Amino acid sequence: MNDEDQRDEADLPTPAVPETAHPATGTLSPERVAAKALETRLLGGERKLRRREVAAGAGLSLLSARKLWRALGFPNFGDEDVAFTERDQAALSTVVDLVRTGVLTEEAAISVTRSIGQMTDRMVVWQIEALVEDMVHEQGVTDAVARKRLVKELPSLLDALEEMLVYSWRRQLNAGVQRLAVRAEAGLQASEEGRDGDEDDAPLPLARAVGFADLVSYTSLSRRMNEKTLARLVQRFENKCAEIISVGGGRLVKTVGDEVLYIAETPAAGAEISLALAQAFTEDEILPEARVAMVWGRILSRLGDIYGPTVNLAARLTTLADPGTVLIDSMTASALDQDKRFILVPQPAENVRGFGEIHPVLLARGQGKGLVLD
Repeated sequence: MNDEDQRDEADLPTPAVPETAHPATGTLSPERVAAKALETRLLGGERKLRRREVAAGAGLSLLSARKLWRALGFPNFGDEDVAFTERDQAALSTVVDLVRTGVLTEEAAISVTRSIGQMTDRMVVWQIEALVEDMVHEQGVTDAVARKRLVKELPSLLDALEEMLVYSWRRQLNAGVQRLAVRAEAGLQASEEGRDGDEDDAPLPLARAVGFADLVSYTSLSRRMNEKTLARLVQRFENKCAEIISVGGGRLVKTVGDEVLYIAETPAAGAEISLALAQAFTEDEILPEARVAMVWGRILSRLGDIYGPTVNLAARLTTLADPGTVLIDSMTASALDQDKRFILVPQPAENVRGFGEIHPVLLARGQGKGLVLD
């Protein structure tokens, strides 16, 4: 791997599990003992290697090893910190072998590694908070007590959580592979309607339906709610969006507070998801209505996010939509105009920053029942 990077700022040692003794007895607290045992199990053994030893064992310079550790989101350790296990060395060797055998370039290896680090970091925080919240609710304890108990009770959950993680990753990877191998015929046909280029030669390679759903009056609501009530509202919003998008065969790209960004393989799939989202929040007794917009066009997918004018146009249309409605652009409407499941109602022209004059179209339910949620 390439060693041309300049040396970063001095590394700051970060302790693993601080072994703070009880001031009266000189022994470790039960929580520290439990945390230490859990660490040994999670890391696959005791920490007994320094960073240079791990890098050398993997046949890698320290600078290159640090690239991968930073990509995984690890803190910096000093030269004398005994912070690594043999499993750390084996993991580093796995990535190095992929690069040395030509399976991955160094850039690709770091990008893939970063995807794992960022996703698992967010997942772990999410899982811990969910478990703590459940303990507080079910056991009637305080947040602080729940966190202490979780350290002791987590070992009984590890195997199940790990099994579900691998299972879900395999299912999601298979879904992604199938999307690559079997391109949706309807999507490819529609991508030729009003869009230049084909799937292989277009500057932005992926033809997708891109949608936004934005809660109405979220800012004013957040000012009137306490933190826990607001958190429950946001969680309810995210859960409902995730359910509808997955049932519709789409992918939830990201959530940002009161807004979700999603994609679908075909214009029709995107339209069904968009209508279902608008209807769901209109009927919800707790959540406010949502403005929804969807545009069919080309995008660039990088680092788990999506980019391009199609994304920007969908975001602009969201601000124009009335609460409880779905707006699309005229090009998207042309891809749906023969589908009797949808009603298309042209709206007055609007001047949109970055796009000039556009002709929004109101998307409404036509024939059929739409998405069926269990």
